Amino acid sequence: MNVHDFYYDLPEELIAQDPLEDRSSSRLLILDKKTGEMEHKHFKDIVSYLNPGDCLVLNNTKVIPARLIGARENTGAKVEVLLLTRKDNDRWEALVKPGKKARPGDVIIFGNGELKAEVEEIIDDGKRIVHLIYEGIFEQVLDALGEMPLPPYITHQLKDKERYQTVYAKHKGSAAAPTAGLHFTKELLEEIKEKNIEIANVTLHVGLGTFRPVKVENVLEHKMHSEYCWIDQEEADKINRCKQNGGRIIAVGTTSCRTLESCTDENGVVQAKSGWTDIFIYPGYQFKIVDALITNFHLPESTLIMLVSALASREIILNAYKTAVDMKYRFFSFGDAMFIK
Repeated sequence: MNVHDFYYDLPEELIAQDPLEDRSSSRLLILDKKTGEMEHKHFKDIVSYLNPGDCLVLNNTKVIPARLIGARENTGAKVEVLLLTRKDNDRWEALVKPGKKARPGDVIIFGNGELKAEVEEIIDDGKRIVHLIYEGIFEQVLDALGEMPLPPYITHQLKDKERYQTVYAKHKGSAAAPTAGLHFTKELLEEIKEKNIEIANVTLHVGLGTFRPVKVENVLEHKMHSEYCWIDQEEADKINRCKQNGGRIIAVGTTSCRTLESCTDENGVVQAKSGWTDIFIYPGYQFKIVDALITNFHLPESTLIMLVSALASREIILNAYKTAVDMKYRFFSFGDAMFIK
């Protein structure tokens, strides 16, 4: 399986740079995964395509303002630190730019010294382990000094930090938003509940590896990044009950999908568990629990377009993407959505 098999041509002007004012007014492409038939709606119409007894699974992770701009303590030179994964207490795995000058023992100062980062060691892919030094409550310090770590293809400044959070975000820890969930409003979720559709929550802290390009020609040689996820017993029970009663399990986003598939046993039963997952889903994968997927439009040749091509087929997905380009849908994090049913 070649990475170029998942290429499509995307005009740059279709990459959404700003979120819509009304979350649920984005466009929605309805795709039949078996026939490839398509309908074109708006996201608020999703309710009509969900049936009583279905279970909608949300990833309730919360993005932290993990991008910090500071200066080297000894020279005053500008340094950017992107916090990726909390290791223990105040030690973080981080990306530091410019990286060559961030050596063990170096100290970076943020704000007026309310926060400092000491570089402890250099690890794989040029990342660093940094020790953060501060007084008070870390989350408050980070909220005051940090910026939202928007994906590299978004060049506009985000006016409202909350627009890069889902309305149901709860557990802090992500370096990127689970963007399929950005289309939901609280009112829309209430409407879904009133239709007797179960809503379950899982948590996966999204890492920046989600944007990492596949650098090998042979897809099977790609090493997938790890992300921390968990499902509580109560939520696992909801999902299993729905499946037993003949309802569909509808994952909201590739992160919910990866969490569900990582926590489901070979008998198709979701287990309450927590841990790191590096599950890589590509065509040929047999889904154990997920029946349908609400998702955004993904980058060409990315692991995410491979995942959606596993649920439908590569040909059906690429045809849907071509249609979306022709109809000028908005792409990527702040773009429009697709419901693969």
